[in-house]
Amino acid sequence: MHAETITANGFVGFLGRGAAPRELECLMAIASGQTSKEAAKQLGISAGSIDKRLLALTTKLGVHRRAAMVAEAFKRGMIQPAVVALCAILVGNSVTSTTEEFTRVRRPGERSIASSRIYRRAECALAVA
Repeated sequence: MHAETITANGFVGFLGRGAAPRELECLMAIASGQTSKEAAKQLGISAGSIDKRLLALTTKLGVHRRAAMVAEAFKRGMIQPAVVALCAILVGNSVTSTTEEFTRVRRPGERSIASSRIYRRAECALAVA
């Protein structure tokens, strides 16, 4: 991840998309199912501070409820599950990888080692039967 992201509670938050860093942390805590008290304990601030940050964010997003705030944040690309980011990194790595395992193109009639073993076992089984 680069400096423009915050990772917490199984989510990746993107800075510069309308939320202050602390608002984004509070949003990710709420998106993960935490209450204001639980989020406050984790972030080291009061539950009232969490509520104020979330109120400011609901105003910025033009929504009135927490569930709508989380849905709008997903829609605007402010947050996403960390799994999605991890998959994107892995796919990018496999595309740019130059290892023979991923990029080798086989000629017609050429078998991989694994399929050769399978065919040999099948031939041995038929010969025994």
